[in-house]
Amino acid sequence: MSTRIQRRVLADGREILFFQDADSPVQTIAEDPRPAEQRPVGGQLRFDLLTGEWVAVATHRQSRTHLPAAAECPLCPSTPERPTEVPAEDYEVVVFENRFPSLGPKQGSVPADPGPAFAEAAAESALTAPAHGRCEVVVFSSEHNGSFADLDTRRARTVIDAWANRTAELSELPGIEQVFVFENRGEEIGVTMNHPHGQIYAYPYVTPHTMVTSARAVAHRRETGRPLMGDILSFERTSGERMVLESAHFSAFVPYAARWPIEVHIVPHRQVLGIDELDEAERDDLARIYPEVLRRIDGLYPSPTPYIAAWHQAPVNCADRSAEWMHLEITSPRRAEDKLKFLAGSEAAMGAFVGDVSAEETAARLRAVSTVHEDGAR
Repeated sequence: MSTRIQRRVLADGREILFFQDADSPVQTIAEDPRPAEQRPVGGQLRFDLLTGEWVAVATHRQSRTHLPAAAECPLCPSTPERPTEVPAEDYEVVVFENRFPSLGPKQGSVPADPGPAFAEAAAESALTAPAHGRCEVVVFSSEHNGSFADLDTRRARTVIDAWANRTAELSELPGIEQVFVFENRGEEIGVTMNHPHGQIYAYPYVTPHTMVTSARAVAHRRETGRPLMGDILSFERTSGERMVLESAHFSAFVPYAARWPIEVHIVPHRQVLGIDELDEAERDDLARIYPEVLRRIDGLYPSPTPYIAAWHQAPVNCADRSAEWMHLEITSPRRAEDKLKFLAGSEAAMGAFVGDVSAEETAARLRAVSTVHEDGAR
């Protein structure tokens, strides 16, 4: 399968890419008729000496679009009367630079640890860097209503190809250390636009969570000679008690030490570092199994469940490629039909989670959900 790509530039200079299946008619893309506007000059990174973590400060995001009505949605196709972010009458999958980015639009490197420089200079400038990087929006469909779970296999595959393309290209930008593909679904999560979409962040540093997991993966590989995620996958497949479903190339399970009321990990059976390394058969399989997992999560309750879907890919310049193993984590704070889990003192302040339900109970409930999709997937 070959996904076609068309590249354009929006009126303010942001890049936009249109992805479509090889058997689809060539899309007609118009010039962006909107007047050119000044792009944000970019935010700032500030270094937390206590934790050793970078914090992005992007005050220009305060004015970003917030839950617009369908008639005002900036992700819907353009019309002659109302041009949007997408200058086309229709589209399949589109990716463009975020109008209100947390990182970028310029690229460059940042110090790994400016702490020593601060100790020498004792100045704020030693703890500050430009918020280099790039933030992109990935729109799954031209339909305003719906979700990734509603996509047929063909469209889901096109999105996967878009993720792979962006992972590969963004990893090559100057200073980029990590590419993070993710989707926030539901106002309870903090979504500001309901049109089905996700995002991609290209960071100029390795994120705190990835630093922890990568260090453990490297240590495990050094001590055992095996990749950590490979051992976790074998552990869950052998047990089977927390398995949700398996396919030829992927396993979906609730992890043994799940933190959230709903938490599912989707792990490829073959060790790959990023989405761009998945082969054709794996991408086809993922296009079936991923929406199926989301439909099972939605099937737990009468109304759609909010979630965060986070692709954990290896850092661009990882310490040990043989230790890394890409996977997807889907988490939701929904602990009952009308209740959400909020992070209390132990979790928010100390990072010490307390589970509300057992992993085995959640997995059993997800296995029991029966789903039939329009394209025949079950």
